[in-house]
Amino acid sequence: MVTFFLLIIYLAFISLGLPDSLLGVAWPAMQPDIGAAFESAGLLSMMVTGGTIVSSLVSGSVIERFGTGIVTLISCLLTASALLGFSFAPSLFWLILLAIPLGLGAGAVDAGLNNYVANHYKAHHMSWLHCFWGVGATLGPIIMSYSMGTGNAWRDGYYTVSILQFALVFILLLTLPLWKIVASRHQPQGMQDVHTGTDSASRGEAMVQRGNPLQIKGVKVTLLAFLFYCGVEVTVGLWGASFLVGTRGLPLETAAVWVSMYYGGITVGRFITGFVTLKINNLTLIRAGQVTAIAGAVLLLLPLHPYLSLIGLIVIGLGLAPIFPCMLHETPARFGRAQSSKIMGYQMAVAYTGTTILPPLFGIVAAQISIGLFPVVILLFALIMMLSSEKVNRILYKSGKSTV
Repeated sequence: MVTFFLLIIYLAFISLGLPDSLLGVAWPAMQPDIGAAFESAGLLSMMVTGGTIVSSLVSGSVIERFGTGIVTLISCLLTASALLGFSFAPSLFWLILLAIPLGLGAGAVDAGLNNYVANHYKAHHMSWLHCFWGVGATLGPIIMSYSMGTGNAWRDGYYTVSILQFALVFILLLTLPLWKIVASRHQPQGMQDVHTGTDSASRGEAMVQRGNPLQIKGVKVTLLAFLFYCGVEVTVGLWGASFLVGTRGLPLETAAVWVSMYYGGITVGRFITGFVTLKINNLTLIRAGQVTAIAGAVLLLLPLHPYLSLIGLIVIGLGLAPIFPCMLHETPARFGRAQSSKIMGYQMAVAYTGTTILPPLFGIVAAQISIGLFPVVILLFALIMMLSSEKVNRILYKSGKSTV
């Protein structure tokens, strides 16, 4: 029963990933069709993630009141309805309006499910959870690329994804009674601190932090790492196709496929990471991923053959794969289970803030200067992310022990 419940959570994360990668791939075709400015993709992305930030911040109280199952169901329903609206939207104005429920549908369930898995399951389950997000994020561009490659409009791509979302809503509706049954049987399990070997749950309860969680050592710097992680991931997904078309001269369909492979790199990397976490701790995996992502950004930056730029995208995806789930899974171990729910909500909100601000900001810069700045900005974001993460390590893990 517990395993089946976990599969439902995985299924919910597929629904979260499906729409996340659509806009960047479809935008080169959407822009002339709706008569929008080039940088308007950034505005749409900002509206989506703005809604997600709001729902992430209130996720704790919403889930406490209605339950994770109902929140997940309603979130998927909002997302499916918004995507269906995208397929019929006649102008940018309607797309902006529809972006609001699209964002609201993601935030609360994202923070809630991440916190549940971080507290109740071991690290490999967190990696596999986000692997399923990658399944959705990989399928999205493939569906959109097929729709545009066969002569159909981008609208058909959004319509197809909305139908898949409604199918997921139906499955979640059928299994809704199981959420309370399984939750009542599945008691939280202690987690071994990967750095000290102590039980992080008992350590967290023994050192309860009262008051504002932002005053806990390392929290603010951790939030900065989340901000720039999402700056890298989403900027690549949103503007990668435009960079390949505008600077490397590749056909739109080819660029769409390779952006899909970028998300595929994240997906495959997280699947592999799930097994690697059985032998290697989160901290080591985070560092290795950051170095790999930086290497991929360097490949994009160098004036090499266009297909090496495509390989660079995949390398970035593989590097990003372990970073986000491992940082999330570290939350209770770093700051204690008593505050992990609030801090998880803050982390997700700041992550989506990075999604909201940084990719649109680059779009404005690219429109004024050149899309050729894309690899420079990706490299800069990745370096800031790594420096922030290392500062957290110095604060929390001096002498191999947390200072929480």
